[in-house]
Amino acid sequence: MDPYRVWLSEIMLQQTTVAAVIPYFQRFTALWPDVRALAEAPQETVLAEWAGLGYYARARNLHACAKTVQQDHGGIFPQSEAALLALPGIGAYTAAAIAAIAFDQPAAVLDGNVERVLSRVFDVQAPLPGSKPQLRALCRAATPQQRPGDFAQAMMDLGATLCAPNRPDCLLCPLSAICLGRARGTAADLPRKAPKPERPHRHTIAFLLRRPDGALYFRRRPEKGLLGGMLEVPSTDWRDAAWTEKAALPHAPHKAAWRMLPGEAEHVFTHFSLSIRAMLADIDAKHAARLNGEWLQPGEAKIPTVFKKMLRLLG
Repeated sequence: MDPYRVWLSEIMLQQTTVAAVIPYFQRFTALWPDVRALAEAPQETVLAEWAGLGYYARARNLHACAKTVQQDHGGIFPQSEAALLALPGIGAYTAAAIAAIAFDQPAAVLDGNVERVLSRVFDVQAPLPGSKPQLRALCRAATPQQRPGDFAQAMMDLGATLCAPNRPDCLLCPLSAICLGRARGTAADLPRKAPKPERPHRHTIAFLLRRPDGALYFRRRPEKGLLGGMLEVPSTDWRDAAWTEKAALPHAPHKAAWRMLPGEAEHVFTHFSLSIRAMLADIDAKHAARLNGEWLQPGEAKIPTVFKKMLRLLG
């Protein structure tokens, strides 16, 4: 199997559903059919095409990895797990998946679906993530020398279908005869998970600066940090305390007659949630030309979902 497509799909599928990934995968492979084409693409273009898929560090690492494969490996992915792990953005799971599926190496591919299958088959009672080392050892012991890529994909498919969360279909499962979780009546409760800490909540006010032609002002975020390198709607810091209009105004990208818009939006990140309010100001073309950034019609901007929610406050 083409290692480029295996790698691309695995990166996109990290914490993202197959349904969400399919149109992005199709668009990426149409625009950049091989690793060389992706490596030669401008990073801004790659980030723009990724907009809406979330977890944007993946896009930056994707581009960096393509450049490394092109520059250091002649455009050919290395076959060993160790060499794959040395590439930007490739962790233990992705390295094992590429090694097994693309190169038929006997690597232990352990994603969330496989963790669920193994937890049930071996009745692993220790909660995740603490049980990961045990599950990895079980996966390594179960992985065959012959057709390890097929085995990995079969285990992932089993976990995504018959051995699904909440309602495992044990009657149809090919592993039901050896499944300790089924025999002991614990399958539906596995894998156990440690309680998650409460997600912090933050606040921001977005600044929607509008030209006479309806275009809005966007700027690019710093390369490092959350949503690094992406186009953004200017806003205040994302902080714990709610912002007042007076406190927010010094953070505006331009001095203007700002007015608060009605309504509020909510966005949930992995580690915190965000309440968004917005202020609007109009600017003439002469002053707009002096600002560093990009002016785009609201429907043209390829931006992360959190910034799309800011634009929706325009009504």
